[in-house]
Amino acid sequence: MSERKPWLKHYPKEIPSVLTEEPRPVQQYLREVANEFPDKVAIHFLGKKVTYQELYEAALKLSRYLRELGINKGDRAAIMLPNTPQAVISYYGILMAGGVVVQTNPLYMEREIEYQMKDSGAKVIITLDVLFPRVMKVMPKTNLEHIIVTAIKDFLPFPKNIIYPFKQKKQFGLVVNVNHKGNHHLLTEILKKPVGEEPKIDFDFNEDLALLQYTGGTTGAPKGVMLTHKNLVSNASMCAAWMYKCKRGEEIVLGVLPFFHVYGMTAVMILAIMQGYKMILLPKFDAETTLKTIQKEKPTLFPGAPTIYIGLLNHPNLQKYNLSSIDSCISGSAPLPIEVQQRFEEITGGKLVEGYGLTESSPVTHANFLWERPSIKGSIGVPWPETDAAIVSLETGEHLPPGEIGEIAVKGPQVMKGYWNRPEETEEVLRDGWLFTGDLGYMDEDGYFYVVDRKKDMIIAGGFNIYPREIEEILYEHPDVQEVVVAGVPDPYRGETVKAYIVLKEKATVTEKALNEFARKHLAAYKVPRIYEFRNELPKTAVGKILRRALVDEERKRLDDEQSKQA
Repeated sequence: MSERKPWLKHYPKEIPSVLTEEPRPVQQYLREVANEFPDKVAIHFLGKKVTYQELYEAALKLSRYLRELGINKGDRAAIMLPNTPQAVISYYGILMAGGVVVQTNPLYMEREIEYQMKDSGAKVIITLDVLFPRVMKVMPKTNLEHIIVTAIKDFLPFPKNIIYPFKQKKQFGLVVNVNHKGNHHLLTEILKKPVGEEPKIDFDFNEDLALLQYTGGTTGAPKGVMLTHKNLVSNASMCAAWMYKCKRGEEIVLGVLPFFHVYGMTAVMILAIMQGYKMILLPKFDAETTLKTIQKEKPTLFPGAPTIYIGLLNHPNLQKYNLSSIDSCISGSAPLPIEVQQRFEEITGGKLVEGYGLTESSPVTHANFLWERPSIKGSIGVPWPETDAAIVSLETGEHLPPGEIGEIAVKGPQVMKGYWNRPEETEEVLRDGWLFTGDLGYMDEDGYFYVVDRKKDMIIAGGFNIYPREIEEILYEHPDVQEVVVAGVPDPYRGETVKAYIVLKEKATVTEKALNEFARKHLAAYKVPRIYEFRNELPKTAVGKILRRALVDEERKRLDDEQSKQA
């Protein structure tokens, strides 16, 4: 086994290679922890505290209401919320009702919402009041039957709940009033109902879906990743096993990573509820707010993305804040620069290590050790418990020996069931139980894995997965654009940033500003290109395919030349 899985010999004795967690659905953990720690604070949100008993009862009320609205086992219900108590209540309420959660980014514009609702077939969506008009525009074009509305102020303490609507009007320029009637529902009214009993639903732990988490692919079309209760519970259990020094019911987790992203959902929300931790939720990342929150609330666990840690380290007032409560951080979503890791550890006195995963694996498959073993520079670490990994030849499909580069493939209980309604694309990436990640890498003699490149052209900017084809299709809709290719180019803060290379039609005069305004009407802000470059022609293959990689290489060479001159 040590020859086949050389990483196991490095496992500290506290980390099991096989998990012994008793199979039970995701939502059952909330009931259990509410029984164990009823009065313990589960959520701290901008001063508002919600206990585990209150959280469980709120989710239970919502689950019963969803059943009344016609949500039956297997029906999809969407959540379009930032990190708030309502997001957690909605997630567990949908699961208790037997539904399948569809996580939807609250930054999405109408076109993106419409596509996801149509593809998933969601019958209900839970969203914010300020997003209500956006959802209502697309609702007639989808299967949505009901919309449940909440507001940030609904879970703010006094006097913040009085002040916030005025700030909201200033920020968004509107105040939305929704009445609790017809197919419009207010979460505040739902939560006034009596608790009652939890719906009695039989769950197949191995097969029943808990989540449709949308991602993209090489074609750019977002795909619904089917994650079962087993997938999510297994990955959260692996995380708990990896972080073996953490004490049940005692840790405090900082929830900056959005729960509509699978990493935040698993490594913060599900893990915290599974272990009875306290979650400190922030609806969006702001460096100064995060620093103040760390100093005041003293979180011990801080899962994040490199851009979050970079943003804190580069804050001009960093030295004013005490971050010494932070003990453990696993970084995901993008490569973690070694200098960021070292500086963050120096300032906090805690541990920050790099991990690896993808939406299709719930998401984590690898990480460096937090304790006992040093992090390996440039490595994504070793496979987690019950997780197998291999480097596969692109030519022969055979498993390659240490040191040779091929495609990273993983196998384990956290690997998805497949893509929603896409059997052919499922077959492309799931073969004999192995998930082919599309990332190129190698394994060293000790079983540590390294990513060297992405087989796909996906851009990872600020921890968000961005798919060039989607942006290209929007820009192609502009009447002045003849050709366009979008690529990720190096960025010291975001890891990568989105750049669009444009060839205009003859006599076209569109400006960069006008193109940017056009893109912002159709794309979430983080997908909009930060850089535009107008060209007379684009590099192509003999058959006319635009060579995106050539442009990226050209950009990297230009940056290297600039750095050489500065040196």
